[in-house]
Amino acid sequence: MGTFERIKSGNPSMDKLLDNIRLGDNVVIQVSSLEAFKIMAQKYVRQAIQDKKSVSYIRFAKHAPLLEKQEGLKVYELNANSGFESFTVEVHKIIEQEGCGAFYVFDCLSDLQVTWSTDLMMGNFFCVTCPYLFRLDTVAWFPVLRGHHDYATIARIQETTQLLLDLYSIENNLYLHPIKVWNRYSSEMYLPHKMSDQDEFESLTNSVDLSVYFRLLQQEHNGDEELNMDSYDRFFREAKAAYYGGTITEWTLNKISRSMMTHDLKMASMIKKEFSPEDFFHVKDRLIGTGTIGGKACGMLLARKMTENYLPEYANYIEPHDSYYIGTDVFYSYIVENGLWEMRIKQRDEKYYFEKAEELRQALLQSSFPETIRVQFRRMLEYFGQIPIIVRSSSFLEDGFGNAFAGKYESVFCANGGNPEERLENFENAVRRVYASTMDRSALEYRRKRGMQQADEQMAILVQRVSGTKFGECYMPCVAGVGFSYSIYRWSEELSADAGLLRLVAGLGTKAVDRTGTDYPRLVNLDKPESTTLVGEDEKHRFSQHKLDLIDTKANNKTEADAYDLLGKLPKWYTDIISEHDFSAERALRDRGQYRPVQFISCQGVVKRKKLMEMMRRILEVLQEHYENPVDTEFTINFREDGEYIVNLLQCRPLQVWQAAAHQDVPEITSDRILFQVDDLFMGNTAGSEVDAVVLIDSKAYHACPYNQKSIFARIVGRINEYYKDSGKKVMLISPGRLGTSSPDLGLCVSFSDISNFSILCEYADAEIGFLPELSFGSHMFQDLVETGMFYTAIMDAKSDRKPIFNKDFWNGEESVLARILPDLENFSEIILVYEHDDEDSLSLFADYKNRRVTCGRFKEIK
Repeated sequence: MGTFERIKSGNPSMDKLLDNIRLGDNVVIQVSSLEAFKIMAQKYVRQAIQDKKSVSYIRFAKHAPLLEKQEGLKVYELNANSGFESFTVEVHKIIEQEGCGAFYVFDCLSDLQVTWSTDLMMGNFFCVTCPYLFRLDTVAWFPVLRGHHDYATIARIQETTQLLLDLYSIENNLYLHPIKVWNRYSSEMYLPHKMSDQDEFESLTNSVDLSVYFRLLQQEHNGDEELNMDSYDRFFREAKAAYYGGTITEWTLNKISRSMMTHDLKMASMIKKEFSPEDFFHVKDRLIGTGTIGGKACGMLLARKMTENYLPEYANYIEPHDSYYIGTDVFYSYIVENGLWEMRIKQRDEKYYFEKAEELRQALLQSSFPETIRVQFRRMLEYFGQIPIIVRSSSFLEDGFGNAFAGKYESVFCANGGNPEERLENFENAVRRVYASTMDRSALEYRRKRGMQQADEQMAILVQRVSGTKFGECYMPCVAGVGFSYSIYRWSEELSADAGLLRLVAGLGTKAVDRTGTDYPRLVNLDKPESTTLVGEDEKHRFSQHKLDLIDTKANNKTEADAYDLLGKLPKWYTDIISEHDFSAERALRDRGQYRPVQFISCQGVVKRKKLMEMMRRILEVLQEHYENPVDTEFTINFREDGEYIVNLLQCRPLQVWQAAAHQDVPEITSDRILFQVDDLFMGNTAGSEVDAVVLIDSKAYHACPYNQKSIFARIVGRINEYYKDSGKKVMLISPGRLGTSSPDLGLCVSFSDISNFSILCEYADAEIGFLPELSFGSHMFQDLVETGMFYTAIMDAKSDRKPIFNKDFWNGEESVLARILPDLENFSEIILVYEHDDEDSLSLFADYKNRRVTCGRFKEIK
């Protein structure tokens, strides 16, 4: 069969009128009542069965069936509630399975608008399905309810389909008015036609008949003056009217929450409890496009609302939010309207999961936004003016219970300088980067590791004003950080885990969540905020924040500044808050005749403010209580010269914390059989585990490599990680310095996808060279370890009598298997060593939670 071959519709007069329906045609029929469509569709199906065509009915709506089950008709029953992407993929699989020349009848498209809440997604479904049907020489009929959708959506459908017909059933008469008939024409084709008593469509060619017809149409269309308004906007207008009239229903509030906020049942339950209808209306007023606002935005709003509801005494110390939200529907429309849907569907296939990701990522970076969305972008940017903003991922699955996606997707700062068109261009590029980050390997690996590679992952975007203070050409928060309601790291038995922990930095909060450079955040346990593990000014200076992230308003970008250079340029009232003097260094300089201050960032002036620290503790406590789960928050704190301060809550999500494993006594072992033994510095949810393989990176050999070659070792570890995937083996990585650092001089620059298949991670110190682990409890990398159940330990110089043991000669010259498992990496065998163990020579790890000691070694007797 060939494209454009004529087929019979079951109504000869309609065939004549339209010069036949052709193979490849999608036929969209607008109706006021589905009964009129049923009459036409049943004739079409009977004719197709008679002509021995393959006929399928795609059933997904709540309305009564359009076709009865009969011999020769396949009925596919689908669930549109599974979400746009899952539903569309399922439909496409059916179309692929049925192949060329198949005939279809679909349930009413308008039902998809009801299920997915917006006209936009209904239009997206048709715009990706119609071309696929056309390429396979099929014939498909779709009904759509007239007057239920905005002009823009019907215009998209009209542009995409081959036939668009208006079918009216008025006063027991059927009228057919072709609006679009692609690739054919006759002198009377586009006139209204009335069905006669003989089931013949006759064109209306005289004014008497036409005047009757148009009078009937005017009566039917009465009240359709709002068709330019999206159905979702109409729904919200009606909801507002109902609320202020005192009649809003539970059903309406549930629909608002599900369609705009979240599908997560636990989050939805909390939102329902905490939010008023006015809160929902305020979100809608700041929503660009339609769809949900995503997990990150939900968490931020929920945390702020809980603080408002249960801690009213802090109302004047919490910064009001003025965020905007780009709905998930905009993300899907961006993909559909730029012709990327088929590439996205192909990427979901396990075979192409990583292979097509980079191609799709590049395409997302280079695509364009429709003018209707750009208009809304402009209005938002007019509101913010030249205040810096941050464009943050807020995906469908992000920041939920059990799925934090911490650090997986992009957040992009926009300095927001320049003229309006430059600001728009920079903002659109930032949105593209966030969209493209859905295809980053680390995010894909995270999803696959958690069995979520086929789940709908729709990307919404949270646009926040950067809460900060302008110091000359520098714009930044006075301090920022992350707060944990449960302290997963305590450096003293006197500290309470339930009091919470802050990771505090000066400037933008990026250095509080990422393991970067030589910077160390201030760790603040909130029951004793001034407590620290550091002794003496030298140590405090060494383990401090050496660089600040900030917005350079002159250069119009986010940048990093050296703390020592910047502190001398900042006002004294501010430096008194964030820094301390290194008096030992100042004395040493004076002895050499040099008189200058030496300051380092410690945030000591912040942690000394008891009321502020108590406020942070109470906020975290309340959030944990009402989340019924420990939480992880992001925040800024800005000060004024007179000492006044204000806190901005930027994010909140459930915190995945390791639960202490059941205590297990460690078997006896002699020192010569110990690989390592560490006190206190370990975490995990296991008390004992066999270790099947160990990957050891030799610190001295790694250090000796040229700087520009060190980055290759992250890829090599990634190769080993991939080799052991699905092997069932428990593999341990032992690496010098910091895992996940951005500086190869400080450790291994791996991402989570490079180490996702390891069961145990161990960072070790080599003070002679300068490799020191950073106990980055709460960093994005550390969250990955917690969520995936990895065991973590750090081998550092102890400050007590219990010195750690680390026997790097443990294998006594045993041969590394790196060259055997990955022969092309043989040249790296002196730096990366891989040892495998079996039952005859087993290696085990035991965590003694009672005595806070972890031991790894050969516990079995030598046979």
